[in-house]
Amino acid sequence: MKIIIAGAGEVGSHLAKMLSNESNEITVIDSEKERLDLLAENTDIIKVEGNPSSIEILKEAGADHADLFIAVSPSESQDVNIVSAMLAKKMGSKKATARVNNEEYLSYENKYLFTEMGIDLLFYPEKIAAAEIVGLLKRSASTESIDFARGKLQMAVFKLEEDSPIIDKKLSDFVNVASSDALPFRVVAISRGNETIIPRVDTKFKYHDLVFIISKREGMETLMQYIGKSNVEVNKLMILGGGPIGEMVAKQVCKQVDSIKIIERKKERCFELNERLGGNVIVVNGDGRNSDMLMEESIREYDAFVAVTSSTETNILACVAAKRLGVSRTIAEVENIEYIKLAENMGVDAVINKKLITAGRIFKFTLSDKVHFVKYMSGTNAEILEFVVAPGSWITKGKLKDLGFPQNAIIGGIIRGNESFIAVGDSEIEAYDRVAVFALPEAVKDVDKFFR
Repeated sequence: MKIIIAGAGEVGSHLAKMLSNESNEITVIDSEKERLDLLAENTDIIKVEGNPSSIEILKEAGADHADLFIAVSPSESQDVNIVSAMLAKKMGSKKATARVNNEEYLSYENKYLFTEMGIDLLFYPEKIAAAEIVGLLKRSASTESIDFARGKLQMAVFKLEEDSPIIDKKLSDFVNVASSDALPFRVVAISRGNETIIPRVDTKFKYHDLVFIISKREGMETLMQYIGKSNVEVNKLMILGGGPIGEMVAKQVCKQVDSIKIIERKKERCFELNERLGGNVIVVNGDGRNSDMLMEESIREYDAFVAVTSSTETNILACVAAKRLGVSRTIAEVENIEYIKLAENMGVDAVINKKLITAGRIFKFTLSDKVHFVKYMSGTNAEILEFVVAPGSWITKGKLKDLGFPQNAIIGGIIRGNESFIAVGDSEIEAYDRVAVFALPEAVKDVDKFFR
């Protein structure tokens, strides 16, 4: 595919690196030569220096014959992204998508308006990140979770602590014990250090493993007991950072908890938050990096702590401090991807990364139209995909065990109408089924072919 990325900031650079590994031709437009040069040092791209909303620059980049145009300029105003995406689509790009930073644009009526103008997808990374955090507060036992078909099937990621009863047990032993309760589930992957393992029956669980499990919704709570996990009921929430993510989390959670406290360094922003947020949200002006300040704000009384400042280091260290002060659940926004494992190893319960969240939304456009969604998991380099099965596709030609499905991928579950079930070797997939797949990057294109 010929892909043009307008903007060589953090999100654009990450997308360029990821998509260049998929045998795509990547062109990157940016007005700052230094950013382009830095990205080109370790990524195979075509550089175009200039304003992405310039018609001449778009022509130079080849927008008239691009398969996908991605506007992610790191400008405080989203106007340049919207204009460049619209122009690229009118010039001939097959698909165009743009990053925005305004919730108003994402309402149903306004999204339709932008579709009429030629933009196939608008995305607001901060809003998506806030929704992820809200989900993690509801399912506090897992480090990450995904719903398929409105929760008929669920995937959850569990970090094994030293008291987990399945440590040093084989997968087959775990399955045999859990099967006594007739629990329908499948362990689809284990992340261990820098390695992602597609487990076999003799694979043993180890301390600090991240275990990826697909289960029916009704079986997840019992399954957690076998792993040694339980959800923490969040009644009091403390948020460090009153930026867009912190504000959106507070808005979404305030009706579900007793109280929320936001700690924000900028006094002007504190006044804004006080005006916008509900009565059970307290806004405090202060530096949450100081553990003494956290103590003064009675952090020991809180059930969960969310750190979403603009500094990755601050978020990690604040969560570590909160954990040591007795908070049961900590969530950090970590924008440096190389710091994700570090944060997890330091005891942060869950990590949010806007670049990974955004990448999944964009990567969907590079696959067939049978992909319902794609999500990158922060604890591994793997991808979760949901496919809608096309009539006559190869995946419908027999039992799963006989189809030669890629080794570095695994089908976890199948949704058929109102029914859902866990996939096994003898399962047969039918047209229009929705199928949940866990795949390592090198297998994604091959997996996609099975569903075309």
